[in-house]
Amino acid sequence: MFTGIIQALGTVKPLDGDSWQITCVTQPSNVIMQDLATGDSVAVDGICLTVEKILKDGFIATASPETLRRTTLGQEETQQRYVNLEASLKVGGKVGGHFVMGHVDGIGQLVSAQATQTSWELIFTAPGAIARYIVSKGSIAINGISLTVADYQPELSQFKVAVIPVTYKETNLQHISPGSWVNLEGDILGKYVEKFLCFGNPDLEEATQTIPNDITAGFLVEHGYL
Repeated sequence: MFTGIIQALGTVKPLDGDSWQITCVTQPSNVIMQDLATGDSVAVDGICLTVEKILKDGFIATASPETLRRTTLGQEETQQRYVNLEASLKVGGKVGGHFVMGHVDGIGQLVSAQATQTSWELIFTAPGAIARYIVSKGSIAINGISLTVADYQPELSQFKVAVIPVTYKETNLQHISPGSWVNLEGDILGKYVEKFLCFGNPDLEEATQTIPNDITAGFLVEHGYL
């Protein structure tokens, strides 16, 4: 489990097979490396990976085919830019963001990024499988960063977040541009609420499994939401 508070920036490099080398580039790197041990979990751009071998300034981990398919790790673009790193939450540690599991639901795309006097306003797309967990003022993890949804437009399958300068500066949000893909993880609390509401109701269970990847205004009208 993680909290969405990024501790360092790193790079990823594919090795033989499904192995990946993650190198911490933030100086000093001891926030990630000081207590790191084989078998530990580290969130790499929001993806929970298990440390298999420790290096001087990083570690080696394996990414399954499912992980490569579902996340940006399998994209060449990710291999050419910085990734966010966060060590797993320790018992008694501070939860500065929200509960982030490191189980990415899917990928979205940066639509625009605009600087304001006090923050950066970023707009992202979200496929239907993730969009149903997005609520205004709720939490979402973008590349492992705990952020608050400032606005949600279901008809466009888009949402906006406001990022304070320190978060923008210390994460890889500063290195992405419109068109870049990002990892998205919906709030785990919303997923459990959905599960409890649907439990024992075949109609609701079937509905949650058949939501299309792109929710349009026409889809919402057809199903009585507008």
